[in-house]
Amino acid sequence: MAGMQALFDNLPSWASAGAAGGWLFAGTTAAVIIGAAVGAARVLARRAPVQAPAAPPADVEAAPAGTGEIPGTPRDHREDAAADERRGAADRRARRDTRAARGSRDVLDPLTGLVGRPAFEEALEEAAWSCDQKGGEPLAVLHIGLDDLRGLNEAFGKEIGDALLAQVAGRLCRLLGDKPPGRTPSVARLGGEEFALALRGEEADAIGMAAHVVATLARPFDVNGQALGLTASVGVACYPAHGAWSRLLAHGAAATRHVRQLGGNGHALFTAAMAVDLREQALLLQDLRRAVERGELKLLYQPKIDAASLQVTAAEALLRWEHPKRGVVPPTVFIALAERHGLMGAIGEWVVAEACRQAAVWREKGLRMRIAINISGHQLRHDRFVAQLEEQARQHGIPPARLTCEITETVAMEDTAQTRIAFQRLRRAGFHVSIDDFGTGHSSLAVLRRLPAAELKVDRSFIVDLASSASARSIVEAIMSVARTLGLRVVAEGVETEAQRDILVRMGCDELQGYLFARPMTGVALALWAEGGDPGSQTGTQTPPFRPSLFEATDAAPVDA
Repeated sequence: MAGMQALFDNLPSWASAGAAGGWLFAGTTAAVIIGAAVGAARVLARRAPVQAPAAPPADVEAAPAGTGEIPGTPRDHREDAAADERRGAADRRARRDTRAARGSRDVLDPLTGLVGRPAFEEALEEAAWSCDQKGGEPLAVLHIGLDDLRGLNEAFGKEIGDALLAQVAGRLCRLLGDKPPGRTPSVARLGGEEFALALRGEEADAIGMAAHVVATLARPFDVNGQALGLTASVGVACYPAHGAWSRLLAHGAAATRHVRQLGGNGHALFTAAMAVDLREQALLLQDLRRAVERGELKLLYQPKIDAASLQVTAAEALLRWEHPKRGVVPPTVFIALAERHGLMGAIGEWVVAEACRQAAVWREKGLRMRIAINISGHQLRHDRFVAQLEEQARQHGIPPARLTCEITETVAMEDTAQTRIAFQRLRRAGFHVSIDDFGTGHSSLAVLRRLPAAELKVDRSFIVDLASSASARSIVEAIMSVARTLGLRVVAEGVETEAQRDILVRMGCDELQGYLFARPMTGVALALWAEGGDPGSQTGTQTPPFRPSLFEATDAAPVDA
């Protein structure tokens, strides 16, 4: 109960203690912070003393004969509580009878023999009711996610994975000293690689058990004579400290996700911040689903500079989201969200179409410049991606050689048949292919040699301390050497100082990009700059000229121009 006491000790200003020691709330927001309204009300009811009804004033009408009530006065809440208890007990008995009538086959997981989510949640409700009404011990839920199961399934087959799940269930049951699987609802399989444990005790007891679970599941499993390793991420949520019993599994799952974000193979106790982050992501996701149709996405363009002549020769299209209420949402936030929830297909199509439209507008103004667009792994693996790219280029009259597809090193190194086919289709169609963020992933020279790429783009993390770090210079020189050996061009991004520029030029870098030359700007601003207008604060300390050939009414320049 220490956690709940701390929660009450730190209530916000809109909550205050009543004269008799009960808690008074300005609205339902307080119940949401503590948990669901019903669960919070149960907790508060235990803390607030019950008062006998006051004597009725002389002018209050007497109660009708036989009712035992006085109109105009509060009901005795002890009677309500007793009635609620009777109704709750009857409801729980009815659910148990219904579950028994269905038979165990509808309740138990056929693979592990454990109860499923419905029976587990019913047991949680029973335990929470006992905690509220009878002053029982606090309740804790451990949400368990197996970190490596998908990889093991892919490597050894689903039969091995299923046998592993059955052994995990057995270990969890033995850990609690329980009967065989299916005989108790304190251990459940929620689905996939997710399990749950329910136990009584304080937060410290639950955290100790979570550590025990992680250690127990880390021991090798013997599956058909093969020793297999496994790790788990465990999230802990407690009742009543963390709110309503109905939110325990959700809060435990949020804590599990937090562990996985830190690398997995560990445990964490739920905090309110985890729920806030989860809710914020859910709200942001709903807005992102409608961002394209609402016209909230836009492209900015950052010029790319030829290292030999220091002239503008190309530009990279950078995606931005201008949320009507949140302002500019960083790409690192919403792109990752889009990739996790399957939105990159639609967003990627919009980026390609918008970049081609802008290139066509520039062409009408006499500016023929190559545009680089970032391609996600989802797009690259889509069967229709290259055909859609060709269609957009053809529709806007853009020669394929004027479009550079930047694909991250991590995606490029997947070396799957689908990835290789996509690369080959891009190059056959005449598109310029670049390996982005090079040096941050795990490159294989054998894979790199087979990829039909035209350039490597050195990640900015190696450029930032190029002038002061010998190791950074050594890494960039090594990348240059690999590129020259494979006949690839090299682009350096994140160039912000003249010292960085001079070092990269001496090393033989082909193109430079960064705030030293220009910040990302709208297509209109870039065209105005190209026409000799004032780009204002969009350029850096240097204002490089545009290459004259970009304004010549000729075919697109070759890839290496």
